[in-house]
Amino acid sequence: MLSEYRDIEVVLPAQPVSDGAGVRLKRSIGTEALDHLDPFLLLDEFKSESASDYIRGFPNHPHRGFETVTYMIAGSFEHRDHLGNHGILEPGSVQWMTAGRGIVHSEMPRQEDGLLWGFQLWVNLPASDKLCAPRYQDIAAAAIPVVNREDGTVVRVIAGRYGRVTGPVTKILTDPLYLDVTVPAGKAVELPVARGHSAFAYVFDGAGELGGSHKRQGMPVGSGLLTSFADGDRVQAVASPSGLRFLLVAAQPLGEPIARFGPFVMNTREEVIAAYEQYRAGTFLA
Repeated sequence: MLSEYRDIEVVLPAQPVSDGAGVRLKRSIGTEALDHLDPFLLLDEFKSESASDYIRGFPNHPHRGFETVTYMIAGSFEHRDHLGNHGILEPGSVQWMTAGRGIVHSEMPRQEDGLLWGFQLWVNLPASDKLCAPRYQDIAAAAIPVVNREDGTVVRVIAGRYGRVTGPVTKILTDPLYLDVTVPAGKAVELPVARGHSAFAYVFDGAGELGGSHKRQGMPVGSGLLTSFADGDRVQAVASPSGLRFLLVAAQPLGEPIARFGPFVMNTREEVIAAYEQYRAGTFLA
């Protein structure tokens, strides 16, 4: 099969929202404009130097039926859960949490001032695994491999493969790719993406073009813009004079019904109602 560049299907600006106990975020997946991008259910960027935007954090709350992925750029979060798990998310680290049948946890900032910056992504689970045992993959920054290309491009490989490098996140059923890509001013890079997988890029620093090829220009993009891609097996990115940094994320779509309410994502409305009633009755974790 011939290699094919992925074109851009949608470009959306992230929307300002508030979540948790009043944390200010920018949301690009999980909005009226883009409810989901199978299997991705939500993408939030949190970034502020003002403690009032994040200090109240995310106190104890439940999840069921999907996975949360938290990736830190700056600052620090602390997580705890009902199973006794405890961890610290620091710059460059990632936590891939599989909520499965149910978990109650908190995510609270470990700072009272200064820049707090990172992302949370929600990834759906297939019906066969929505009630699996919960688990965490807490991965320190030093454990995430970094590819330094000759042209100055830097690729942090969190999940999936880039060239001969494999990310440390494992045993995820949707076979994800999660890259943090920094392209220096004026340079272009091609990034392989599995054909048939849903894929998006989220620009969080600088500007450039995405979705082009060696024969045609891509679409201009800047910080706070999400782009979803049509099918193909590679994505081209070209940096502006200010450079370009973005997340490139892809995974196998599930093609299953989605029923969601707050922190519960199941396949039917009845399953979501059951999760909500169990949580209210105190039997959610039984």
